[in-house]
Amino acid sequence: MKKMDVIVSPSHIKGIIQAPASKSYTQRWLIGALLAEGTSEILTPGKSADEKNLAKAIESLGAKVTYEEEKWIVTGGFNARSKNIHVGESGLGVRLISAVSALADQPIEIEGTGSLNKRPMAQIKEILPALGADCKTNDGYLPLIVKGPLTGGKATVEGSFGSQFISGLLFALPMAENDSEIVVKNLKSQPYIDITLDVLNHFGITVENENYQKFRIPGKQKYQPGTFTVEGDWSNGAILLAAGAINGTLKVENLNPHSAQGDSKILEALDKCGANVRYQENGYKIEATPNLKAFDLDATHTPDLFPPLAALASYCSGVSRIKGVKRLIHKESNRAEALIREFGNVGVPVFVEDDDYLVIKGKQPTGGTFYSHNDHRIAMTGALMALKATKPVRITHAEAVNKSYPDFFEDLEKLQAVVEYPKS
Repeated sequence: MKKMDVIVSPSHIKGIIQAPASKSYTQRWLIGALLAEGTSEILTPGKSADEKNLAKAIESLGAKVTYEEEKWIVTGGFNARSKNIHVGESGLGVRLISAVSALADQPIEIEGTGSLNKRPMAQIKEILPALGADCKTNDGYLPLIVKGPLTGGKATVEGSFGSQFISGLLFALPMAENDSEIVVKNLKSQPYIDITLDVLNHFGITVENENYQKFRIPGKQKYQPGTFTVEGDWSNGAILLAAGAINGTLKVENLNPHSAQGDSKILEALDKCGANVRYQENGYKIEATPNLKAFDLDATHTPDLFPPLAALASYCSGVSRIKGVKRLIHKESNRAEALIREFGNVGVPVFVEDDDYLVIKGKQPTGGTFYSHNDHRIAMTGALMALKATKPVRITHAEAVNKSYPDFFEDLEKLQAVVEYPKS
């Protein structure tokens, strides 16, 4: 990917913008469509690198994907065609694909790129044997070699590492020969399990959920193809809403107020800090207010909210505290370290307290250089820091936004932000 720097100058943004399609939903619809024999349509899908890479990955497992402007047509039916699958840099993608690939009776190697190769995968190796499959890792990291078939059974999963592999099992195990029971301890990111269960229900799959601590999954189920619409993405919608609260007058459309997506919790933070936000038809209107106040929020189950929450907190008077820092270590970057360093570079004090709180002392950013750490959410946060800074912010390796929101800087320009693309 070609290196790109972007300079964002202080700007009052205004207008109407569509939140991009949910990456979390799009990837799950793709997996379900792979497992459903017949033709499914996925309407208004996302177009980020993660989604495109997963679409290619399911073709290796038997799907045929046809791309049209506002929909993907997927002819499904699990039939592993390749012994090697590449998932790009998608953490969700690798965990969904590793579980589903274990349905095959042949070894399949799963590879990734970039920071994904530094993210631990040992849990997959530990869990699959209890369910009839095998997994080898590279000392706990990618590449993985998975060999099934999954037969079902009982397994205990530590949920404090996140919910993504649990979601993978919930997709794969309905097709196992036998019934399964997954016991989950210390589940984090519960809202993402809600998204998985919602998608499974639309494909006609039955899962018995016992308070998110135990899941019973009947085997020999069949996925039913259909037409599915991808709702707007609250993770990236949160970035846009935070931008409006900092220095804007805008409406963010395509956000479902009843969504299972946990990142809709941004509304709680906006309310606590005194932002002027209200729901209107198909979206939220938000206007900047001059005296935002500090807030406390538990983001343990919504770790992707940390970057925009931290940016919002920098423009609030007082000291804000966000709980859940332990969830930030194994993302595209160590986001706690990245936020501390880059906020410091633009004059905002940030530190970790009691091992699990990110503390932000509200102070107007000075401008300067903001390194993305090759992390899409850190790159977008650099732009938020610029909107009401004293000087422009130069975001280095800004191309990282392609992972989830490739049109981010173009959308900022549509909202009348001053955005420049200097030559390296």
